[in-house]
Amino acid sequence: MKKYDHIVVGSGISGLTMSLLLSMSGNKVLLIEKSPFIGGSLSRFSRGGVSFDTGFHFTGGFHQGGILSDILSLFDMRGMIEPVYLHNPAQNQFHFEASGRYFEHPNGIEETKNKFKGYFPTEAGAIERYFQMVQSVCQRTPSLNIRENVIAPPNLEEDYVSLDSVLRDLTSDALLRGLLSGYAMCYGVRPAEVSFANHSRMILSFYESMAFVKDGGDGFINAFREKLKQYDVDVRCNTYITELADVRDRRVGRFVLNNGEEIEADSCVLTIHPREIFKLLPEKQYSKAFADRVHRFEPSLGLFSAFAVIKPGKSDPHPDTAIVSLFPDDDLNNLLDPSYEGKPALVVVKSPASVESQTGKGISIVQPSFTDHVAMWQETRRGQRPEEYLAYKQARVDGIKEHLFGCFPEYRDTLEFVDAGSMLTYKDYLCSPDGSAYGVKQKLGQFNLIGKLPLHNLFAAGQSALLPGVIGAMMSSLIVGRAMLGKEHFGKLLDQSL
Repeated sequence: MKKYDHIVVGSGISGLTMSLLLSMSGNKVLLIEKSPFIGGSLSRFSRGGVSFDTGFHFTGGFHQGGILSDILSLFDMRGMIEPVYLHNPAQNQFHFEASGRYFEHPNGIEETKNKFKGYFPTEAGAIERYFQMVQSVCQRTPSLNIRENVIAPPNLEEDYVSLDSVLRDLTSDALLRGLLSGYAMCYGVRPAEVSFANHSRMILSFYESMAFVKDGGDGFINAFREKLKQYDVDVRCNTYITELADVRDRRVGRFVLNNGEEIEADSCVLTIHPREIFKLLPEKQYSKAFADRVHRFEPSLGLFSAFAVIKPGKSDPHPDTAIVSLFPDDDLNNLLDPSYEGKPALVVVKSPASVESQTGKGISIVQPSFTDHVAMWQETRRGQRPEEYLAYKQARVDGIKEHLFGCFPEYRDTLEFVDAGSMLTYKDYLCSPDGSAYGVKQKLGQFNLIGKLPLHNLFAAGQSALLPGVIGAMMSSLIVGRAMLGKEHFGKLLDQSL
């Protein structure tokens, strides 16, 4: 029977981060992944030689002193991953169709504040106060500064008030509220449901420095693969745990894998969905309160994605744009409501030319989607789904085209659509139980599954544990990892790297 210090389950950005952190501390680590490849939603696919991202498209935090820059420096990876910043404000646009107005997002807090004040001169005070509040939350959240080496960050008053209520207190201008809450599309929760604190933690880095990454999600995967090899991490794909065996004194003695192999380990970190964690736990090892807590978690929104390329011989009619968000309604509460029946929002993502190493530019066009949209086909399998499902996908692609071409008719003769994916596609390829884009919905007052579990050598991390996105998922692993390693040992790693 093989023996490891730690097993890490799931090779998304959180699992990669946790595996590297633990192995850098001299531990023998096994990283297992249910899919045939590592990377989770960082993974890309290609059509006709053109690469497309699935879950990861852009991020913040790469600037000097930014949280992502510090994390990568901790792992000696900062020079291995190349950000491509959106320096031109026109590259990132919010279009509010009902009002007939669009807004550009520059890089930098001061630049963004000044730009927004120019759009809403009578609301300058509200805009200034909003950004002060966002920055204040993040300054008082120690986990967003890994140099502080704080194990358990405190909750803030802003954790118990919604984004929507804060914005309504600040301004009566519905369009300004829409602009300030537009990035809710990047974490999939209605402004009335998400705390102002978590909104601030997730989007401050976007205001500071929005960037794509050279070779997209593969840029992260390749860098981690090289570092994991350097630290001799055992990586196995097509592998998952089927049984927690020999449970004594609330500790797992053996971990049984799907191939029948049995593994011993001092601890196991599960970076998978909370519902999948719950399935692994023996029933007598958790309380009813714990079960109720997990069952109350709701899925965040999912994405319906259409993928297109610029036709041969054609040029991009809007070459300066990289991210264009189309909002048919000023109120994000409506657009992110599963019961909403109007025209869906649309986000068009075109990575700058310098991001891709191959010829051809892939364009991802995503709409919000919800589990109810595909509920009738949840139990079907890829390649065996009925004609009704295929008709559903085609109808959504047709709707995307109509919406996009209505706003930008120049694309009608420029784009060739090459593929599409529903929430079931994400479920199949990313081993997600429901195909949601951001794990569980980060609702106001919710206590996520993070850290030690009912079995004391099991730990939970991942985007559902803390916050979604690259930064949130990596931070969850740092918080849990430094609790496992101890503050003093983690501090030594910080001193060596930062």
